[in-house]
Amino acid sequence: MANHKILVIDDSMVIRRTVKDMLPPGKFDVVEAKDGLQGMELIHSSDPDLIMLDFFLPKMSGWEVYQNIQKDPNLKAIPLLLMSGRKDEVTDKISEPFEFFSFLEKPFDQKQLIQGIRDSMEKSKKLAHLTSRNKTTLNKVPVESVNNAQIEQLQSKVSHLESEVGQLKKQVNQLISFIKKKLQ
Repeated sequence: MANHKILVIDDSMVIRRTVKDMLPPGKFDVVEAKDGLQGMELIHSSDPDLIMLDFFLPKMSGWEVYQNIQKDPNLKAIPLLLMSGRKDEVTDKISEPFEFFSFLEKPFDQKQLIQGIRDSMEKSKKLAHLTSRNKTTLNKVPVESVNNAQIEQLQSKVSHLESEVGQLKKQVNQLISFIKKKLQ
């Protein structure tokens, strides 16, 4: 009987089969989705222990699936291994270092796949630890001491800061691309 259920969301049957063939037999149950929409359905219905997500998918992109995962604390807790043959297009949307998920560049070999799975599981544990620590800290704040106006004010500040961070990430990525081109 398989110990771990891995959901592989990739439009390439070759990649889905390659993952199955590279994993040690009997230790993993591989569930396959050929597009982002089917992948989201299977995330909810198959209760995977790990999600391998291609970034470029039909029907619902890997970026959209990733965003849906990030919005749901239950899904965010599942180890995630993002895959793509075009890492630069991934880093345009999500800057490195990838703190709570791992990245696997295509094509990959068995050693890279196994390492990517291990890394994503370790990063997931780190996220779980931080989440539980933040919940403990939040539980110490008396609810009656926070009002709606303060919450809205903080949310506005967070949105503004997220926007600024996004702009800075784009500028850094553009600068890195510029420097790489100059060095070639």
